[in-house]
Amino acid sequence: MEADFVIVGAGSAGSALAARLSEDGQHDVLVLEHGGTDWGPLIRMPGALSYPMNMARYDWGLKSEPEPHLGGRVLAAPRGKVIGGSSSINGMVYVRGHPRDYDHWAEMGAAGWAGADVQPYFERMENWDGRGEGDPDWRGAEGPLHVTRGAREIPLFDAFIRAGAEAGFELTEDYNGEKPEGFGPMEHTIRNGRRWSAADAYLKPALGRANCRLHRCLARRVVVEAGRAVAVEVERGGRIERIGARREVILAASAFNTPKLLMLSGIGPGVELAAHGIDIVADRPGVGANLQDHLEVYVQQACTQPITLYKHWNLFSKALVGAEWLFFGTGPGASNQFESAAFLRSRAGVEYPDIQYHFLPFAVRYDGKAAAEGHGYQAHVGPMRSVSRGAVTLRSSDPKAAPVIRFNYMSDPSDWRDFRHCVRLTREIFAQPAFAPYRGAEIQPGPDVRSDDELDDFIRAHVESAYHPCGTARIGARDDSMAVVDPECRVIGVDGLRVADSSIIARITNGNLNAPAIMVGEKAADHILGRPPLPPSNRRPWISPRWRESDR
Repeated sequence: MEADFVIVGAGSAGSALAARLSEDGQHDVLVLEHGGTDWGPLIRMPGALSYPMNMARYDWGLKSEPEPHLGGRVLAAPRGKVIGGSSSINGMVYVRGHPRDYDHWAEMGAAGWAGADVQPYFERMENWDGRGEGDPDWRGAEGPLHVTRGAREIPLFDAFIRAGAEAGFELTEDYNGEKPEGFGPMEHTIRNGRRWSAADAYLKPALGRANCRLHRCLARRVVVEAGRAVAVEVERGGRIERIGARREVILAASAFNTPKLLMLSGIGPGVELAAHGIDIVADRPGVGANLQDHLEVYVQQACTQPITLYKHWNLFSKALVGAEWLFFGTGPGASNQFESAAFLRSRAGVEYPDIQYHFLPFAVRYDGKAAAEGHGYQAHVGPMRSVSRGAVTLRSSDPKAAPVIRFNYMSDPSDWRDFRHCVRLTREIFAQPAFAPYRGAEIQPGPDVRSDDELDDFIRAHVESAYHPCGTARIGARDDSMAVVDPECRVIGVDGLRVADSSIIARITNGNLNAPAIMVGEKAADHILGRPPLPPSNRRPWISPRWRESDR
């Protein structure tokens, strides 16, 4: 078995790669994926998002090592083990990231990846429906990825946005458009009331072509001969097979499994490889380093009116919601319920937003395992640009062994300062007149948690990952010793091998990472095919004229 291009991973970036590399019919593309089908109501129903990411059928089940700055807590690190990858189990939130984020990539050596360079790729991938709102000039209308907005029928969604304005912050009609700062509607990858994953948008249409195939197997390593990647060694049904790549192997296996595969293939820190008895093909110390993520806490408030999603927190109502969604594609099950958002600056002197809010008209954990007693609402809030860095390393040379994941969360004093500010800022927003008709007692952290030490204890015990791991095969200049791939996504030191997924992210972007991961697949495909990049955009994002003097 062989193909021109062998892609490891059928997730967000891998699906986009498969579609773009096969669309002209000139190249044979083979996608390798360990996970199974994405069909099933718990994946397809947006309102059921808390279930698939906690199911062994769909999730790799990875966990962090005990986090030293979080009291030794072990945090879940879900990644999709299913067609569509994490786009099939995520929260479906769609955020491009701020153009300045990508400018920073370019400054770090990723030439051709500035905000103006990636803007046309976001436009190419989008099929955007802004419900009559937003910035159509900044958005794509003919791409495969459907991006929509919720109806915001529960009045709390509007209250959150009005409260932001009352607190003196900006409003925005489209944080993915010209003005990526302020309070406004949140966007999601949902179509006709159903999850619209990268598999739906890209992979499934591509598999209808004769030159694109999907192979279910476990990738064990990349075979490198005479300095060139020539095959992928896989396991299927207890047998070891070798799948040849006539042109290139492309890794798109996640920020955890991509560096793991590189190291199993002899590409990574020499000392690490030698410790596991792996022959060194390319000594790249950046493989597995630079691990980043977003953390968030939930600030919860009781609601004095019975208008929240708590009214559906019983078996009878859940059955009705499921039936309405199944037969009509409507109702609470047709939304991820993240329908209002905010991107804010934490203080004067910060040029563009570094805080993200998801607002939810329900007081519940993200995994759905615990709900507050009674009606409530909550804000998921956290800083976007922590300076803490972790690493992914090998547990052993056994390809079936999970990698060692150390995020090193909250290792810098600035993280604690920023999180305390996020909690206090949320309290300020919830105290605005817009919430007066609904505001009950604070549920979490609780009215007695006030001092820095008390807030730190709360943060240490309750902070959670937003599930945005990235950066473990960083893009950069070829002479950068910590870069893993060059600006065309080629692995430095090995021919015929590229990485195109969230691993290459140089510094984490504002917000959720599904959109940037898909964009990476889109742009990498042009590099792989030798096509000239799309012309850079001449649009520039709105930057607050008061950013030097004020946070609002």
